[in-house]
Amino acid sequence: MNRWRTLWIRCLGDWMILLGLLASTLATASEIDLAARLKQGGHVLMLRHAHAPGFGDPPEFQLDDCATQRNLDASGRAQATAIGEWLHRQGVWETRVYSSQWCRCLETARLLKLGPVTPLPALNSFFERTQDRLSSLVALNAFFARQPADGPLLVMVTHFVSIQAIAGYGVGSGEGVVLQLQAGEAPRVVGRVDFRQ
Repeated sequence: MNRWRTLWIRCLGDWMILLGLLASTLATASEIDLAARLKQGGHVLMLRHAHAPGFGDPPEFQLDDCATQRNLDASGRAQATAIGEWLHRQGVWETRVYSSQWCRCLETARLLKLGPVTPLPALNSFFERTQDRLSSLVALNAFFARQPADGPLLVMVTHFVSIQAIAGYGVGSGEGVVLQLQAGEAPRVVGRVDFRQ
């Protein structure tokens, strides 16, 4: 009886290893697919700004004064630079880059080194400004609708709440989602990219 039990445990262990390898292969294939999509037409990479310590914004927050905002720290600046380097390794060297007007987003976008950064108010946070949620999302979806479904990659640096509203789930600092533009429809979420690994 013990011999059969030992054999069963070994077989089960082998199956677990095989399933682990399969899951690893699928994850790698998914990452490869997402990287390939970044070079295809009609895709958007929505990034959450890099690491900025804290939560929300200080009470004295002013949009035109970075000193009053929660900003990137040294690790956040290193993270943003590393994301840009990863994109360069995937063959993305210059593209259209849009950013929230928040300083932590603008700095993240510039550190990607993918070209000029255009502030886009539709990407602004509505975390503590819930009254702006609907108008921001309407403006963002109108922006998506104006983009050609086969146009070059768009990189958009924004906030947790914006990505959650578009993708249906939130991401951490230094993560993003890949969207596929669709003519006359909202963009389709095709995957999540974790640049923190």
